[in-house]
Amino acid sequence: MPLARHLSICVLSLCATSASAQLRAGEWVSYRDAYRAMVVFEKYGGAKNYLQSQLQVAPQDRSVSFDGLQLTLAGKTNQVNLPLDPLGRAAFPLLKAAYDENVALLLSRKIGSFTVRPRVSIALQADGLYEDSELRAACEQALGFARYGDGSLRSRQCGGVRFVFAKRAGEAGVRLHRQDGSDSALPVVSGTAFGGDGDDGFPTVLYRFNGAERGQLVTANPPLAIVPVFD
Repeated sequence: MPLARHLSICVLSLCATSASAQLRAGEWVSYRDAYRAMVVFEKYGGAKNYLQSQLQVAPQDRSVSFDGLQLTLAGKTNQVNLPLDPLGRAAFPLLKAAYDENVALLLSRKIGSFTVRPRVSIALQADGLYEDSELRAACEQALGFARYGDGSLRSRQCGGVRFVFAKRAGEAGVRLHRQDGSDSALPVVSGTAFGGDGDDGFPTVLYRFNGAERGQLVTANPPLAIVPVFD
């Protein structure tokens, strides 16, 4: 699968782990603090062409819906609205003017206290096709970045990837086309989007790397995220 098919989206998902600590909870957060957390990925010199980095809003109240919610950079002279996806993630622009001013990051409606944290996930494909070899390479890149921020992960290995879908009927579905010509649908289970989070009931599909087996995965609908799984 050529790299040209990768979506060059600046919307945010380290899915399995974060290179920076979660920021203090409150009804607003500092742009400068979020910038310092997010710039780690930008400065990382290792391979990351299969990855994408995003900022995630994490409310203390886990029942909060992100539908229509926006994260706003509220500056003195201008503001930037960042739409949140169903996982609470948004594009995060690295803006010198906003850093110098240290603008407040506010939500478009009151949800109580929240934190923000960086998330890195595997870049989505516009055509919904994922080669086993590229998913393995993407997971290794994610693990390399995770180890860059956390030395305790040196002993971890890439075990697979988790496809996370929206909570809508018929959205979830991944088929595995094997090299021997066989084809099967992978099971869908309700679970967590990112490792370490609580079970938010997202439809998920786990694809385990199985030795020398190779194939192509096809998604019925675009996933919200593809999360590397470390064992």
